[in-house]
Amino acid sequence: MSVIFIFLDGVGLGPEEQSNPFVTSKTPFLDNLLEGRSLTIDAVSKDYEYASLLGLDATLGVKGLPQSATGQTCLFTGVNAARILGRHLHGFPTRKLREILAEKGMFLQLQAKSFKGTFANAYRPNFFKDLKEGIKKHFSCTTVITYYGGLRFRNLDDLKEGQAVYMDITNKFLREKGFEVPLISPQEAGKRLVDISRSFDLTLYEHFITDIVGHSGDYNAAAETVAILDAFLGSVAENMDPENEIVLVSSDHGNLENLGIKGHTINPVPALLMGKQRHKLVALLQKRKDITGIIPALVSGLEI
Repeated sequence: MSVIFIFLDGVGLGPEEQSNPFVTSKTPFLDNLLEGRSLTIDAVSKDYEYASLLGLDATLGVKGLPQSATGQTCLFTGVNAARILGRHLHGFPTRKLREILAEKGMFLQLQAKSFKGTFANAYRPNFFKDLKEGIKKHFSCTTVITYYGGLRFRNLDDLKEGQAVYMDITNKFLREKGFEVPLISPQEAGKRLVDISRSFDLTLYEHFITDIVGHSGDYNAAAETVAILDAFLGSVAENMDPENEIVLVSSDHGNLENLGIKGHTINPVPALLMGKQRHKLVALLQKRKDITGIIPALVSGLEI
């Protein structure tokens, strides 16, 4: 069994309201997968024919709105970083959070069990210049766990060769910045991610446009983002081997699901699972019921 872990920054499970782009946007794949329901809180806790959807707590017993630095540290280590700090922390991980990521990062936990992991995202050239001086304060949680996991960072050459996926799925952002890379469809990006995953036990992909658009409150941008994501996930589902592969889609906190506000929400985040062996992970995730359960479930699930 192998797992594709798709991390969506800032996606919670909101109600069926007009401020929720997962309700108002065109999402034919998700609609079909969830048997006529949208990706909302109303669709949770039902085992569908081809998927299971859980709602995981992102507040972690700490007052205030969940934030990226602590939320992602929890998500990628299984450690309740918000409780350790006594608060939710936005932005990039602080020294204390980097220490947790360095000691308990997902890729290190996988290696301890003799599993191979990889981070599928491509990085721009300026990142590699910064990397020569070691870990920086502005490096993301995914970058930190990849670094301390001793894994190779994928670059734009990998992207051109189909061996990486950019954070915006289609490469549109890169082209707007002047990089000579091909514009690809969400369907092609999804296929590439599955192809990459075939050489590993666990493949991580990060998409954070969702959080950026959520903060913007732009309904048109949100509709486009959700449509691209829907097509991307549909392609992953179409190209995966449901007998031997599991896809897990989750997030660090809510945001995009409520365009009526430009901040984060306290909504639960999704744990959307696909693949015929997904029920192993579902049972493990149901034990903790919050985002600290993701990594323990993945590591234990791969051992079963």
